[in-house]
Amino acid sequence: MTTRIPQVRNLVTELPGPRSAALAARRTAAVAAGVGSSVPVYAADADGGVIVDIDGNSLIDFGSGIAVTSVGASDPAVAAAVAGQAAHFTHTCFMVTPYESYVAVAERLNALTPGDHEKRTVLFNSGAEAVENAIKIARLATGRDAVVAFDHAYHGRTNLTMGLTAKSMPYKKNFGPFAPELYRMPASYPYRDPAGTDGKQAAADAIDRIEKQIGADSLAAIIIEPIQGEGGFIVPAPGFLPALAEWARINGVVFIADEVQTGFARTGDWFACDDEGVVPDLITMAKGIAGGMPLSAVTGRADLLDAVHPGGLGGTYGGNPVACAAALAALDVMEERQLARRAREIGERIVTRLRRVADETGIIGDLRGRGAMIAAELVHPGTTEPAPEYARAAAAAALAEGVVILTCGTYGNVIRLLPPLVIGDDLLDDGLEVLAAALANAL
Repeated sequence: MTTRIPQVRNLVTELPGPRSAALAARRTAAVAAGVGSSVPVYAADADGGVIVDIDGNSLIDFGSGIAVTSVGASDPAVAAAVAGQAAHFTHTCFMVTPYESYVAVAERLNALTPGDHEKRTVLFNSGAEAVENAIKIARLATGRDAVVAFDHAYHGRTNLTMGLTAKSMPYKKNFGPFAPELYRMPASYPYRDPAGTDGKQAAADAIDRIEKQIGADSLAAIIIEPIQGEGGFIVPAPGFLPALAEWARINGVVFIADEVQTGFARTGDWFACDDEGVVPDLITMAKGIAGGMPLSAVTGRADLLDAVHPGGLGGTYGGNPVACAAALAALDVMEERQLARRAREIGERIVTRLRRVADETGIIGDLRGRGAMIAAELVHPGTTEPAPEYARAAAAAALAEGVVILTCGTYGNVIRLLPPLVIGDDLLDDGLEVLAAALANAL
């Protein structure tokens, strides 16, 4: 793959550099304090697996803008598609004057998502917007109100999606009251779940609570991330998702897979549900869908989406033509470069290196994930006690050496790796060596 920017880590200043520091001062006077940033450097350019800041430092990108820039932040095909569409028109509103690219994206998603049943798609702007609309569709189609989400879940920052999200700080604290008829059930968290790796038992425990506390005939939908993202890249035990989906099918409950972070080759398949052959009734998507342009979607059973009255779904910017052009180009890149296979190769390389760190330090209690979505849960050696201070220290030390690392987890003790799927092996290995040293020094 040819890139505009040399794919090497190169620091010319301390981080943050003087220009980033100056811009941070401007930001303080202009931008709301409630908007946080993981790293204190400001981007000037990005390509492949490298971000260049305004001071000229080249950093290795292990975050992909939170799983968004899977094809890179400036893929030539995506950039050309954006420019070509913008030269013709940037907006007409699909609800007023529709256009072909919206239809083409819907056709592609209907074909790519799990299951060979008849499907329909509706496009929006963000993952949270997709989740909100999936709940709307499920409630209208079933005539029921209750919705089940799970421990450790993250579904967004709007009122309804905050209610579905499990973690209070920083996402929910003092922002209530939240939407009603939202219920939380235990998830499968093999490292910390009493059911361990018995996914069927973990599902049975959740289903038992659903039936006792809500009742199947009152439940509109179950929504779950096939691999929980912000909660810590938690991969449920085998059998958990299929058992939930089967119970939902039998009881007329809409099973919603939130694949906003896991979708589009990130986990080594087009979608994380593919790993166990789970076919959701509705699937929500965003992030990696459009090479960095804002676009999201709900795709699912035709009878569910077509149950909504005309005008009941939509939005001024939903399925913007520039974002649709970017999505079509990004999907082509994913297919042509076989990025699902590349995600598996990246994951194997990450896990091999971090297993050595785990053996040498005892700091990694659990190493998990799938494809290029890998997490290390950090603990105090010899225990399962969460060590969020190690995660903070390792991320800061890695950044000081020019590697962008994200943290997450219910306990704040998880290092999560989401490199662009186009990252080269040399750059990946360099970043992993920096991370390995940072983890060793965090003790």
